[in-house]
Parts: sequence; structure tokens; C-alpha cells
Amino acid sequence: MIDLKQYHIVYLATPYTRYPTGIVQAFRDACTIAAKLVKDGVSVYSPIAHTHPIAIHGEIDPLDLAIWIPFDHAMLGVSDALLVAKMLSWELSYGIKQESEFFRKANKPIFFLNPHNMEVSQREDGSASI
Repeated sequence: MIDLKQYHIVYLATPYTRYPTGIVQAFRDACTIAAKLVKDGVSVYSPIAHTHPIAIHGEIDPLDLAIWIPFDHAMLGVSDALLVAKMLSWELSYGIKQESEFFRKANKPIFFLNPHNMEVSQREDGSASI
């Protein structure tokens, strides 16, 4: 079993821009997942849960990558592990691809989360081996 509590900050990667039910639902789903992780004692950072309300209430374009990518890179740099939530369309997400590549290059661990049962694996296919 993978214990995410061992990491100081776990970066939660979730789809947003192309989420089939829209960005508002992507925000809600990311918040639900992040809340479950927090309840389990995981120190999680969710860029969607954090920046979506800032964008909406601050009248900033939530899809303006020129604004959000530098901020995301700062948070990627201080995060110890990446947790990719396998939500609808996760494999099509440009953001998740960029976040995963950042962690690969930094030799930081990448995990995958089944959002339905909250099981964590070390590979996209759900197996526990690397």
C-alpha cells in the first residue's frame, strides 16, 4: 500500500480545460478528491481547487496559461510527489502531461489515483510495480 502521508506536499493533477462536464464540475470534482485526501492526512495541493476560485472571483481568465503556468511551476518545484487523478479525460489533459513531464525530469515520484475508490497505484494501468 502506498502511503502518501510520507510526502511533505503531494501535487494533485486533475483535468480542467477539456473536462467533459466543464471547468466548474472539474473544480468541484478536484475539490472533492482533495478533501478526501486531506481527511486521510495527506498534505495535498490542488492547482484547480486553489486557482479556479481565484480566477472566477478575481475576474481572471481561468484558461490563460500565461498567468497560470508560472504559478503551477513554482508549486511543482516545491511538491514532493505527483498524484494524477484518473478522472474523465485525464489522459487527454495538456496540463497533466506537462506536470508529469516536470516530475519525470526531476526524478520525483508519480502516482495514479482511482477517484472512485481512492486507490493509489504507481502505474497508469493500476498495478503497484514500477
